[in-house]
Amino acid sequence: TGPVSSECLGNLLRITLSAEYFEDKYLSYFVIDQSGIAWELDEAMASQCGYTVTYSNGSNIEIRASALSCHSHLEKDVFTVTVLIKVSHSPDMKNAATLLKSISCYYGPWSPRELICESNYMEVSVKREVPQAVKDFIQDEPEDRSLAFPEAKAGEASIWQIVFHQPEEKKALLVSDAWSAGYGLNTTDTRVLLRIPYTAAQVQLVEDQGVTFSAVRSSIFYKQRWMILMVDTAVACPVDGVDYSNKTIIWTVPKYIQLLSGGATSFKDVLVEAGVDLHKLSAKEIASRKYVLLNDLHAITVKIPIGAEGGYYKTSVSSGQHGVKYNINLFLEHQWEDNKWGLTKHTIIKEIETPFEQVELAITKNSNLSTRLMNVTVGTFLPDVALVNLTIEGATVAVPEAVRHGYLTYEIRYANGSKAYVVQVSLDAPSIKKEYMRVGLRAYTLNVTLAFITHPTRETFTVPVITVSAVKDAVLPSAKGFCDGRNLHLIIIHGNVDQNWLPFISDWHLTPETTQKYNYTLRDNGTHLAISVPFLSSLLNYEAIYTSGIKASLHLTLKDGITLANRRDFSISCRFSPSELIQCLPNGTVVVTAVKLVGIADLDTSLFVLRDRQCKPSLVTEKTATFKFNVNTCGTSRKFNSTTMTYENDVLYFRPGNNIPVYRLKFVCWYAIKQSVDVQYESKKNPPPSIKPGFGSLALSMKLFKEKSYLEAYQESEYPVVKYLREALYFEVELLQPKDARLELILDDCWATNSQSQDSFPRWPILINGCENSEDSYRTVFHKVNHSLRVKFPQHLKRFEVRMFTFIQGTTLLQE
Repeated sequence: TGPVSSECLGNLLRITLSAEYFEDKYLSYFVIDQSGIAWELDEAMASQCGYTVTYSNGSNIEIRASALSCHSHLEKDVFTVTVLIKVSHSPDMKNAATLLKSISCYYGPWSPRELICESNYMEVSVKREVPQAVKDFIQDEPEDRSLAFPEAKAGEASIWQIVFHQPEEKKALLVSDAWSAGYGLNTTDTRVLLRIPYTAAQVQLVEDQGVTFSAVRSSIFYKQRWMILMVDTAVACPVDGVDYSNKTIIWTVPKYIQLLSGGATSFKDVLVEAGVDLHKLSAKEIASRKYVLLNDLHAITVKIPIGAEGGYYKTSVSSGQHGVKYNINLFLEHQWEDNKWGLTKHTIIKEIETPFEQVELAITKNSNLSTRLMNVTVGTFLPDVALVNLTIEGATVAVPEAVRHGYLTYEIRYANGSKAYVVQVSLDAPSIKKEYMRVGLRAYTLNVTLAFITHPTRETFTVPVITVSAVKDAVLPSAKGFCDGRNLHLIIIHGNVDQNWLPFISDWHLTPETTQKYNYTLRDNGTHLAISVPFLSSLLNYEAIYTSGIKASLHLTLKDGITLANRRDFSISCRFSPSELIQCLPNGTVVVTAVKLVGIADLDTSLFVLRDRQCKPSLVTEKTATFKFNVNTCGTSRKFNSTTMTYENDVLYFRPGNNIPVYRLKFVCWYAIKQSVDVQYESKKNPPPSIKPGFGSLALSMKLFKEKSYLEAYQESEYPVVKYLREALYFEVELLQPKDARLELILDDCWATNSQSQDSFPRWPILINGCENSEDSYRTVFHKVNHSLRVKFPQHLKRFEVRMFTFIQGTTLLQE
């Protein structure tokens, strides 16, 4: 049929634009009059001039025009409408293509009164005659005219005038005012027409038999020679009357409503016909579609099963949920005769849309694991739905761009016109989550959100797709280990499931940041994870102590990085020499380390003791206790033989209230009684010792104390300190940093000034080259510094006593 088709439908014509050609394009419409002028067909102009632009079958664009529409040409019952359509790919209509369509339709014979109820306007046209005359009217008596028709008097200067009859008042409008208000008025040689948008100011809502009508009661006056002619142009159209019951649409239209039949007393049905899309249906066709058409005394009822032939489903979205609505474009033609109008033809076009019905979408997994591809089918959808983008790991990408992320999408179309979408992605795509399930199996999770749009309503909705495929391709990590003399080494070879697994020893997560704290090394190069732990470490377990060695083990667990569930366990055990636990120093000092064994529960290493229970460990960790003592203490026993002295002791652990130890570690030190050592000695003349100057930072402080005991110094808040002449001042100078016992503080020079500036004059020396000033009347006195709780390094402090004095010049006291 091409992009544009047309057909004549009685007193209406229709032009259809195919969605196949015009989908996703921007359109504008114009009507061409007989002079060739193009009038743009916007919403206001359409309802005023008898045009309707709508969608049919969900996506085709439909333009309908009345036989008496503006800018149409009517001649001998043939009316012609010419429409210009502009088509562009952009909303600014640049580079628009144009299509011109002209259609001529015959319509006749006309009924004395014809009413059309379109979706956007009401129209009434009546035959031109004089149904009401003014009795005894004489042109020379204008006052009679004004009395008979007061509404017409105000419009003497015009040709046309319309009067609206409302319950509270009558309102007259000149033709120009009526046009400005959106009303359409027209006349031909034989007919007078009034067209009213549903939104017009004079529209009233009236009820008849429970059905609401949009209605206007009006009269049109025009003057012809010496007569005033009046035409009744009342019109009414039902705005509701649609119910839904048992999956059926029920449309009820009352007959002979009061507004349209005022003054008539007898009625007779001439014709009642119904149809779809302005095509009348025969009784046989109505029955085959399971429609019902009922015509009783007071109303006409049409019943349509939801989903029946003639209508169509379209996709709808409510609160983000996908669903459908059933649409059908019904029309009803009712012709009747009465004793006022004769024959009336009433055509009602009713576009019915059922309430929203949610539709669940099926998500079907069709993965081909042999090719390592995941395939997911989502659907089914109606033809008016299109996939526009995908959200992958929080990023939204358009369908063409999704290919770069490894996602291929395509449509599947079915014979009934519906369709589904397939999403295909590789198992190895970065966005596919991989998780170890159990031995040999990995779970591959696809998590993508599909966004759709409907045409032409441009509603949007999303469908989250989460599917899991189990694939038998898991490679678990493996391990190998070894020991050297002082360390345990464990090397983990990574598999393909442990990228997010974390290494733990007991409850300690091993990280490069904690290596120094726990004295171990950790290295990971992507394929191997290497861990080295020294023999005496709190990360190890000590299982048993034998004369041949100490059995130590390292147990490592790989845990899930999210749930912390145990995934894989590895361990290595080694025996270490007992000599690692004891040092027998030549000066008689013994250093021995006891280890906590895994078989003894609740053992507190700080409670280890030697035979003399007063001897406690000097260094304690979670799993070790270290003692340092002399062989002549702590209950150590001694034995002699001809060549050696043997010292023995035990590390013991007692439960509270029990004198039987639950732990005993016996250790022995041997010392040779006679031993010859050859020492080579050569006398050399050594140079005298010398002191080389060094450089560094020193922190010093000088304080003034209240008494010779040097127990309480003056605080900053107590300055300035007031003293009498010759009263003692007690100074202390301390080396604060560094805390090095090898350093000693030596005071070289010390002097007093008359101001806070150390470089000011006059000044008086208190110490000269580390000694008191011999010229001073009251010489400086040095005080010895002893070790105390406050003084750890006496060599870092110097204390001296000075008698209070003042500066004088001649006999004058100097003050700052």
